[in-house]
Amino acid sequence: MNAVLELETVTRVHGEGQTEVTALRSVSFASYACELVAVMGPSGSGKSSLLTLVGGLDSPTAGVVRVEGLDLAALGQKGRAAMRRTSIGYVFQDFNLIPALTAVENVALPRELDGAGSRSARRAALAALEEVGIGELAKRFPDEMSGGQQQRVAIARAIVGERRLILADEPTGALDSETGEDILRLIRSRCDGGAAGVLVTHEARHAAWADRVVFLRDGVIVDESGSERADTLLEHT
Repeated sequence: MNAVLELETVTRVHGEGQTEVTALRSVSFASYACELVAVMGPSGSGKSSLLTLVGGLDSPTAGVVRVEGLDLAALGQKGRAAMRRTSIGYVFQDFNLIPALTAVENVALPRELDGAGSRSARRAALAALEEVGIGELAKRFPDEMSGGQQQRVAIARAIVGERRLILADEPTGALDSETGEDILRLIRSRCDGGAAGVLVTHEARHAAWADRVVFLRDGVIVDESGSERADTLLEHT
């Protein structure tokens, strides 16, 4: 089976000289269709750096990040942006919704930017909002919704269309436990439907939704195992 996502000896260094910081050091792992991988580790371990590289928001200092066999760095900025509109869904910790757009307009935006007609994009956006359980809020603006509802809009935007890779950065951080479980169930469902997923989390109970846990410390993968070991791994941070 070919990997949807593949990191090959990826290193990311920020700054130079005395301010140089190595966020990731020779990190290699892969994620496959129908698989959700949880990335865990203490603060400063490189979790968010890994996700920004995988999402094409940054480029590695060394090594290769491939999505569906394509080297993201080689695609250039426009190519990476196109991947985020079509193949890579990114759920940000702080939602990143556009305040001046309604829920359906926020979700339709990636499709429209990719050239889909407005009617087609709107239909896909409404379907995604229905999938996450807030179809009735399609015409509301972000400031008219709760944090949990905004996060559902962000999830809908990440899954609209045929996304092959779903990335989530602490997607339940600002949510109550029940809403958080619903969000994780949605991500899990999309992976069960054929996507690959990467979930950055510091909660063992959230990692339990994953098939596998990649544990980072100081920018290095120190363990990779089934999600049932997440509690044990956290005890040794």
